[in-house]
Amino acid sequence: MSALALTFIFPLIGFLLLAFGRDDWSERAATIIGVGSMFLSALAALVVGWQFFGLAEASGSYPVLRETLWTWFQIGDFAPRFGLHLDGLSLTLLGVITGVGFLIHLFASWYMHQEAQFARFFSYMNLFVASMILLVLADNLLLMYLGWEGVGICSYLLIGFYYQERANGRAALKAFTVTRVGDVFLAIGLFLLFRELGTLNISEIVAKAPSLLEFNTPTTQLAALMLLGGAVGKSAQLPLQTWLADAMAGPTPVSALIHAATMVTAGVYLIARLHPVFLQAPPIHDLVGYIGAVTLVIAGLCALVQTDIKRVLAYSTMSQLGYMFVALGAGAWSAAVFHLMTHAFFKALLFLASGAVILACHHEQNILNMGGLRKRIPLVFWSFVVGGGALAALPFVTAGFFSKDEILWESWVADKPFLFWMGLFGAFLTAIYTVRLIVYVFFGQEKTPAYELRGLSYQIPLVILLVLSTFVGALIHPPLAGVLPVNPSELVANAGRLNDQHLIEGLAMLVALSGVALAAWLFMRRRSQITALPYRSKPAAAAWVAFDRAFGFDDLYDLIFVKPFNAIARLLGRDPLDRLWGVIPALSGAGNRLMTHFQGGGLRGYLASTVLGAIITIGVLLAWQIAQLAARGG
Repeated sequence: MSALALTFIFPLIGFLLLAFGRDDWSERAATIIGVGSMFLSALAALVVGWQFFGLAEASGSYPVLRETLWTWFQIGDFAPRFGLHLDGLSLTLLGVITGVGFLIHLFASWYMHQEAQFARFFSYMNLFVASMILLVLADNLLLMYLGWEGVGICSYLLIGFYYQERANGRAALKAFTVTRVGDVFLAIGLFLLFRELGTLNISEIVAKAPSLLEFNTPTTQLAALMLLGGAVGKSAQLPLQTWLADAMAGPTPVSALIHAATMVTAGVYLIARLHPVFLQAPPIHDLVGYIGAVTLVIAGLCALVQTDIKRVLAYSTMSQLGYMFVALGAGAWSAAVFHLMTHAFFKALLFLASGAVILACHHEQNILNMGGLRKRIPLVFWSFVVGGGALAALPFVTAGFFSKDEILWESWVADKPFLFWMGLFGAFLTAIYTVRLIVYVFFGQEKTPAYELRGLSYQIPLVILLVLSTFVGALIHPPLAGVLPVNPSELVANAGRLNDQHLIEGLAMLVALSGVALAAWLFMRRRSQITALPYRSKPAAAAWVAFDRAFGFDDLYDLIFVKPFNAIARLLGRDPLDRLWGVIPALSGAGNRLMTHFQGGGLRGYLASTVLGAIITIGVLLAWQIAQLAARGG
């Protein structure tokens, strides 16, 4: 068996061991199995990468590695394989999933110490990673869909891990339900592609789509739109973004895994992988960018007012995914994947650091109740500074600067002004809410007594991710040549706009630094005035409510979908069809009760009813005879 297959087999074995023996494993044994399986998976991915680049060096181009494990099933000529496909795109995702995933698992062994159901937690985490690896390595869309659904069910299990609290169960159900909407769209898209191309093999779709999918026809647009529907569901973009903030109900390592290394990146991967389909449907391709641009601004505005430390980071994830969609919509496919990679580094760092803050503050998550923690937990403070700097794209020293600014530049070169200006405004918002978060948590007066944190299992992941969130992480260039089309800046047709590069880069840096400076002044010098602003100004109060309630999308969906569904459920719960059929026995019972009323055993009643019946009978007969005589006489 090759190292490629072992990348998902190791965590799958870890899941099986932990799932079938969860009540018998000690915490130490569960840690060895759960974290150890991820270490072996990361090691196998490292071996695969070594082989990949070795072949690339020998041949002069990046190779494509394929491995068929078995034929899944066969129906006529349709015989999907359980096959694996590795190229530069899947290798990049594989490295992120296994590398960052291992660090999150290692941190989780410290974070979840002495928690009940410790083995159950790691069994779900292992299955989550195995499903995501299968998703990105699958050589056909049917197998990819299996991994797609696997991460969906694991997100439900992990978000609702603390199911004893009803709110957590509702959050898990919400995430599962909303993402299922996108999954239905994706399934329809797969049917359309199979009907038009006769295959679900990814390589064949990429090769056949430009010639067999008619350019910009309604069918092609519908297929691309259905794929986009699946992507926005998994990657929490408008209009299916409402689940992501509530997904914070799960343990913090779960949030890190969902937001950095797995699930939410699946939509970006899907669009990048099937880019020929979107290129054949230009309106849908443009829609990808517009959705990302609007989402990143809305999410940035929502993050400005959040008081839960994890919800701030959740909305920032939604916003950064919006940047990836902007890049995809602008045709900067490799820029989207590059930002996906750097975002995994600094967002995992921020979420793990937030978990450390929560533990240090005795499970307090409200940033208004924190403060003055930079001296108590210095490693966590510097993790937030570096991770927040990468999120805000501080120039030259952070990984986020290189990837985010590339997206802005490519949007400008692609002549997509709406995407560019929305992205620039989003960068300004990002700088403000990031500095706000750091100031509220680490500066000012200490409000919640915090204790110092110790343990290599918590320190090692933070240090590694901290380094990767600097410019060091940006030195890792995904091997995407030959897999994705070139960026707009590499096209000769756009050469006239290349002279603007330094201007655009300078403008992006100015916006990020201006946002940082403004936020530092507001929240360090004018914090009390900013806090009181919603109470003093009606427009500010209205804006605060709109941002805090995420522009009312939850309320709107509750009105349009949830309440009518509940009303129909209550109606059907009373089973109206069964009640309708119940009319017949009800009438029979009424007749029975009426007849039994006359069966009282009284002689007078019997005689009276007999005489009355005789009179009625004679009257009917006489009336019939009279009618007959009248008819003959006429």
